[in-house]
Amino acid sequence: MTVTPAETSFPSGGLRCAAWHLAPVGDALANDRGRPCVVMAHGFGATRDSGLLPFAQRFAAAGCAVLVFDYRGFGASDGTGDPRLDQDVHHGRHRADYHAAIAHARTLPGVDPERIVLWGSSYSGGHVVPVAARDGRVAAVISQGAAMDGTAALLEILRYAGPGQLARLTGHGLRDAAAGLLGRPPHRIAVFGPPGSTAAITSHDAESGYSSITGPGFRNTMRARGALRIPLNRPVTAAARLRAPILVVVAARDSIAPPASVRAVAARAGAGSEVLELPCGHFDIYLGAMFERSVTAQVDFLRRSLAVA
Repeated sequence: MTVTPAETSFPSGGLRCAAWHLAPVGDALANDRGRPCVVMAHGFGATRDSGLLPFAQRFAAAGCAVLVFDYRGFGASDGTGDPRLDQDVHHGRHRADYHAAIAHARTLPGVDPERIVLWGSSYSGGHVVPVAARDGRVAAVISQGAAMDGTAALLEILRYAGPGQLARLTGHGLRDAAAGLLGRPPHRIAVFGPPGSTAAITSHDAESGYSSITGPGFRNTMRARGALRIPLNRPVTAAARLRAPILVVVAARDSIAPPASVRAVAARAGAGSEVLELPCGHFDIYLGAMFERSVTAQVDFLRRSLAVA
């Protein structure tokens, strides 16, 4: 059954985050407090209209409410005209938006506030770990193809693009940071591009992969200072503090988010974890057979984790 999303929004940091709300279908997961709600956002530089809706519709069809949102400065959210926020990949701000989305989800009519699920993919697949650990009340977590250790991701860039590319990204990032300090216009680079291009992600499958999922709200540009933050984003360090069950979906041939870091989170998760390994690359998980295998396992995990006694 296809569930049509409704436009909504919620406040975060004094601004408005645009979101879709999908109503749950059926009573399979209902209790006297309501139904669970899955809170979802996207990965590095991406927007809610880039491959997330098929997952959200399956969760809604299984009986969950779903809230899918754009970070501040991205997509239809506020901040897109503000040079400080516009297309600025900032893991700290993204996590704050997740916390605001959780608070909003708990107030939605018919939602059980004790059964909030965090879902993430790629960069957001990392965000959901520290956010859930800090919140403490999240009922379950799903993370697929996740960026769990920025230091490892930087080494992966070094492996596939070489030290010259890493030096260029650093130079662009420093140029943008200086522009911010001096009150000058932002210096920007592309989010993705072909190997050798001036972009944050230039793996062999980056251009084809992003292009296969991005929607009309996506813009292939970002503040270059975002590249400097990559090694500072280390969700793996929060795994032991996690108190919610987590399903970790590993893209075993991932060339962007190192699979070893994802497995490390699964091993350290404080509440234990389930792991699904798929023989695919970073972007394959959004489409075709790999999507079907992943989303089926995710729905099964939700039914087990959120079952009504």
